[in-house]
Amino acid sequence: MANKEGSLWLSKSFLKSILEKSASPEAMDWLGQQMDKIEQDKGGMKLYLAFGQASKHFSKKNLELIDHEIQEADSLRKGFRIQCWNELQTARTLLLLSMVSEEDTFWLEKMDKIVETGDMHEQEALYAALPLLPFPERLTKRAAEGLRTNIISIFDAIALDNPYPSEYLEEKAWNQLLLKAIFMQRPLYRIIGADQRANPDLAKTLVDYVHERWSAGRSVMPELWRYVGPFLDEHSLPMLDKVLREGEKLEQQAVALVCFKNHTEGARELLENYPQLKSQVASGSLSWENVGKEYYDKQMA
Repeated sequence: MANKEGSLWLSKSFLKSILEKSASPEAMDWLGQQMDKIEQDKGGMKLYLAFGQASKHFSKKNLELIDHEIQEADSLRKGFRIQCWNELQTARTLLLLSMVSEEDTFWLEKMDKIVETGDMHEQEALYAALPLLPFPERLTKRAAEGLRTNIISIFDAIALDNPYPSEYLEEKAWNQLLLKAIFMQRPLYRIIGADQRANPDLAKTLVDYVHERWSAGRSVMPELWRYVGPFLDEHSLPMLDKVLREGEKLEQQAVALVCFKNHTEGARELLENYPQLKSQVASGSLSWENVGKEYYDKQMA
């Protein structure tokens, strides 16, 4: 338990130092008192009460951060993007981390109750905190159930800017996350671990999806090709050729990224016909983040 306790202490210390930069002294005093009560409480009631009351003391404005703190968050927990957090969810995460227990069943019961009784913002805070919580291997079912929601903000709390899914979800659940993100038109570039978790089953499903969309005269979101690219073979090259010849700018850029990184000779040869795109990829001026941001911004306009 020593390593786990040390990790929790570091997380709490860091989050508290970040939060006190923007929250009022009165709010921080309240938080400190609640954290002490939760640590001493054996039943979890103090946590439930404080979790709900936190909205009276903390706002939903973004944290005030400098680059060093963003980097420190990533070193504390790889993939932890503190820049996406606000005051309220940070305070609620500190409350969660104050509930100390060596019994994973106890912890799971408390998490389940918060999800079952909490409002939308309380659930968002819990799901966004998954990478910092103890017993992460026991929270996969809870995360998978959360991903079934039709509430975008709750889905995003799990799927976006969160290293937990790529590290702990089984392949089937991971693939479902990606497919749902595509159907919901979420910004895929903010899904952590995309390249590491790419797999043949997901690629095959997406290829079938592309054919269905094209048959209906509809396009696909450009970032989709990121998950197909590593598993393309010579039989799939006509799909890439079609996009490079007929696709819109962002689709062409996405396929250029695929061709540049694909190991098949045919894909590289296709890209040779588009020297400007090849140059952009080779120089690093064209990336999946560029494509994703521009596409998502257009959808939101």
